[in-house]
Amino acid sequence: MRCMILGALIGVGVMIAVAAAEPRGDGLSPRGAPSEAVSVASGGELIVVPATLGGVSDRVQVLSVIDPRQRVLCVYQIELATGKITLKSVRKLEWDLQIRDLNNDKPLPDEIRSLVEQK
Repeated sequence: MRCMILGALIGVGVMIAVAAAEPRGDGLSPRGAPSEAVSVASGGELIVVPATLGGVSDRVQVLSVIDPRQRVLCVYQIELATGKITLKSVRKLEWDLQIRDLNNDKPLPDEIRSLVEQK
């Protein structure tokens, strides 16, 4: 469960960066297939990132819902067999987004920057 939430947080960080950099469309890729992140609500106020986890008999869908304006992430679990929806986690990302690096192997970002600036 911890890995699932960490993975969702990483995915959310990437999605927020992409959402901020690209204009919002209709939630479709250029070929017309649904994209991984689908903007919903009027004006694309929320970003929804779906993922399906588990084996054939215990499959669940995880929806990460991001509010870029408030910088909040909600993670929901949907049991595909029953349709039951459970809120698993809510997190305000304000302070997370200010961390420079976490759980990284060397070379760290500051070390790389120092090497590049020396040239």
